Amino acid sequence: MVRYLAAAAVLLLPSARVASAAPLRAVFERAESEHKWALKDLAPNLPSDWTGYDFLVLEMKASSQQRFFLTFYSSDRVQQRQMHPLANVWIRAAVPLQFYRQPNRTGFDLASVGKVARNSFWIGTGGVYGPLNAVEAIGVTMQAPLGKPTLDIRSVQLSKEDPGSDILDKKPVVDEFGQWIPADWPGKVKSLDQLEKEWAAEEAGLGEGGFGYCKYGGYLNTKARATGFFRVEQVDGRWWFVDPDGHLFFSTGSTGMGSGGGDARMRGREDFFTAMPPVDAAPVSGRVPQMGFYGWNLARRHGADAKTKWIDLAILRLESWGLNTIGNWSDPRLWDTHRKAYVVNLRGWGMETGYMGMPDVFSDEFPKIAGKAAAEQCGPRKDDPYLLGYFIANEPPWPGRESLVVDTILERPPGAIQREAKAFLAGGDTPERRKQFVYRAFDRYLEVIDAAIRRYDPNHLNLGLRFGGGVPPAEMLRASQAFDVYSMNVYATSVNAKVMGEIYRVTGRPIIVGEFHFGVPGRGLAAGLVQVRDQAERGTAYRYYVEQAAAFPAFIGASWFQWVGQPSTGRMGGENYNIGLVDVTDRPYRELIDAMKTTHRRLQDVHRGTQAPFDVKPSPQ
Repeated sequence: MVRYLAAAAVLLLPSARVASAAPLRAVFERAESEHKWALKDLAPNLPSDWTGYDFLVLEMKASSQQRFFLTFYSSDRVQQRQMHPLANVWIRAAVPLQFYRQPNRTGFDLASVGKVARNSFWIGTGGVYGPLNAVEAIGVTMQAPLGKPTLDIRSVQLSKEDPGSDILDKKPVVDEFGQWIPADWPGKVKSLDQLEKEWAAEEAGLGEGGFGYCKYGGYLNTKARATGFFRVEQVDGRWWFVDPDGHLFFSTGSTGMGSGGGDARMRGREDFFTAMPPVDAAPVSGRVPQMGFYGWNLARRHGADAKTKWIDLAILRLESWGLNTIGNWSDPRLWDTHRKAYVVNLRGWGMETGYMGMPDVFSDEFPKIAGKAAAEQCGPRKDDPYLLGYFIANEPPWPGRESLVVDTILERPPGAIQREAKAFLAGGDTPERRKQFVYRAFDRYLEVIDAAIRRYDPNHLNLGLRFGGGVPPAEMLRASQAFDVYSMNVYATSVNAKVMGEIYRVTGRPIIVGEFHFGVPGRGLAAGLVQVRDQAERGTAYRYYVEQAAAFPAFIGASWFQWVGQPSTGRMGGENYNIGLVDVTDRPYRELIDAMKTTHRRLQDVHRGTQAPFDVKPSPQ
């Protein structure tokens, strides 16, 4: 660690701002590099009892887009949270201390429960909780640092009120193409002429990739019973999707295929941008939607017909890259081309307004709500042969948090689920009993939703809930026998074969991964949930992940998250991950795409067990 004079640390009054002369600097060099400062070394007047304060206010500058852990050390506990600041600029980060003191219960899925966005950073909300009344030290830790990144801290303060989080350097920080101004990299767009030449070169190289697919994306050299719709079947001990014409089908796709990219947080941050994208054409629910930088670049590429021409190019890319499935969160107009298989993520069960994602499943209204949602979303698609199936939800946050769910139910206004909970817990209010109640509610949740879907669409597959994390509790696995396919989102170097084995042992269902990705810090963007060393290593990582998973007999597909990289200033949840198949200027990441094509030509034989899977592990550094 390079050490400078101690940073200023004072108790921040609502209107006070304290500058310091010389910052602290942490240099991250090792595989897991930690730097820790005693409070007295930060400043002699920084108290250890933070009970009366709600924010730790840091002025900092990170040289890298890699996130780190911000840790508070007390005599009896260590409280650590992920923190991800905007990089290459001085920022003020007002860190809410509430996320160290108590769990976040405001979201309805893992993403919304697990992190909170601020104007210049985002922070994770999971970990050890407790009072901050005897803090002894503050630490920062970075895992797998690339290129000896640094973190400078020039001010450490406590505040009773929120002073706001912002960029303190000169703005704007985003150029007219959506690129991060304070960083440079090979290939950064300098002009529209440069972009137009690269776009033309890409289109000239696109074409049918020779993957042996039929019109639905199944393998032409296979044959099983045709039903006119997608289904699943075990053939010679290995599971497959079977397409409407009876061809065996292994699903590879991308989530988030859309033309807008309008999820950047722009309102209230207008001074971040050199120029703001134009508003989109038609108001939605009385609100005029803001086009994102990706959509703006598509308009530059395709002109007035950008949204239509983008669809044709997207389908051509899928065919050229060997992707046969339009993944979750994608533009419905892609579904309606009837040129690629697609999945639909259903909504409207009341999760968003429920209890950490659990609706009031015992209310008389719940079956009516479920029926209405199924009628509106499933009924119109029941005869579409290109529909692979439905995901009924995304990453429920209650596994492992059952007691918090019950707390939320008991603290809210009276309702049917609260009456049921009180009656159940009258027999004993213990963590185990609370868990039993939540999974009793979960059984009801699945029963009602599955019945509603099958009433309005008996033809298509129930693909499950896209569980997050590792192996869910046994109760959840047993309930998942109601699905046609077990789905999970797995962010790791590979899908653990032992985990898949346990899931398959309990459920007896084939398995798909709804989300995975690999990213590289750079270009003003962070690495994402799984970091690799460089863009070439993203290709290595894709090959290893997909082929190793495909070698498991019950594994039948995986979708990359996501089509385009996230905005450099962060999407609504704060993430700004370098995880796209294409970047914000609509240029493919060639190293990744080439590796995908290689794997997609091998997948049929890998899944059959006649060819060994790719076995080179990717490196995070």
